[in-house]
Amino acid sequence: MSIRLISIAILGVVFGATILLSFDSSNNKFNTQQLKNEILVLEKEIDREYSMVIPVPGGAVGPESLSFEGSGDGPYTGVSDGRIIRWRANESQWVDFAVTSPERDGCVGPHDHTQMEHICGRPLGLRFNVNTSELYIADAYMGLLVVGPSGGLASPVAKEVDGVAFGFTNSLDIDQNSGVVYFTDSSTRFPRRNYVSIIISGDNTGRLIKFETKTKKTTLLVNNLKFPNGVALSQSGDFLLFVETTTCKLYKFWLKTSKAGNLEVIAQFPGFPDNIKRNRNGEFWVAINSHRGKLLEWLISNPWIGNTLVRVSPVDVTKLHSCLARLIGGNGMGIKLDRDGNVVEVLDSSKGKKWKFVSEVEEENGNLWIGSVTRSVIVKDKVSSYSN
Repeated sequence: MSIRLISIAILGVVFGATILLSFDSSNNKFNTQQLKNEILVLEKEIDREYSMVIPVPGGAVGPESLSFEGSGDGPYTGVSDGRIIRWRANESQWVDFAVTSPERDGCVGPHDHTQMEHICGRPLGLRFNVNTSELYIADAYMGLLVVGPSGGLASPVAKEVDGVAFGFTNSLDIDQNSGVVYFTDSSTRFPRRNYVSIIISGDNTGRLIKFETKTKKTTLLVNNLKFPNGVALSQSGDFLLFVETTTCKLYKFWLKTSKAGNLEVIAQFPGFPDNIKRNRNGEFWVAINSHRGKLLEWLISNPWIGNTLVRVSPVDVTKLHSCLARLIGGNGMGIKLDRDGNVVEVLDSSKGKKWKFVSEVEEENGNLWIGSVTRSVIVKDKVSSYSN
């Protein structure tokens, strides 16, 4: 069989894997009207199931991560055209706050931004240092950056560790006592725009890293990870939680006590995890982008297939996956963990909540703010609306 025929056959596998990844197994039929609403009128979506659906302005998509100032102002979020925007609740509008790249020609407007991410920037993880009011940014292409309380052009603070450049800077958290920033570099082999290739190839070049703001030193904590993504520090600062998107695993990395330096697997999720955010009670919210189908699970367990597809496929597998996933729909989840990282609550489609392609669940002042790396809206809902 020729290489071309092999690649076509593998594409068929990816097609089926995408269907099983994104299809809601609790409902064995497609909802045509739901697909039309998602594709045609997402920017103008008014969904009565939610307390509030807030569109992202300027033709951008992907409010992947959210952060609030120490006073509770915001949220702030990064979007696909390289901007970081701020929500002004009293005016019910978004305003531009910062950018991660000085190159802005051709970045804005309603078009596919993925091919210019390396020029315009793609800000993902965000977190304020509440003591300095500085916003730290994990940009997928520009590395770790920081911007002051007045916004503007962010300044790079780290682009490599141990001589190896960051390839896909993703998520971060900050120790508010020491100012140390913990963050993930998801791959040194593939950029963000090829994130599906990271998963299906079994790429294990991801890393967990820390940056010390006082000494400007960058230190590798854990390497050989498969798509490390969300990271969150415990309230007492004694451990980090982080996820591997490819394996759907939750890890605990000890920073203090006699276990310092130890790495433990503490949970296996039913879908692909993205960001983790700690609430003011010391609990954690893990965002699940979509469910993991059996066929895709098989594909991941045979990385030689994915590597062959990445090398010889005549089409972009990430774009193929994105198109199919948008048509079929991705039912995301929010999983709440206690202070030790144990699962205590799962929210998905129960009680009429239709969460799509969830990248982050941020709990702030009695509200849940739900971000997405693909959609053009942020969802805001009351925590109380989920209580029995």
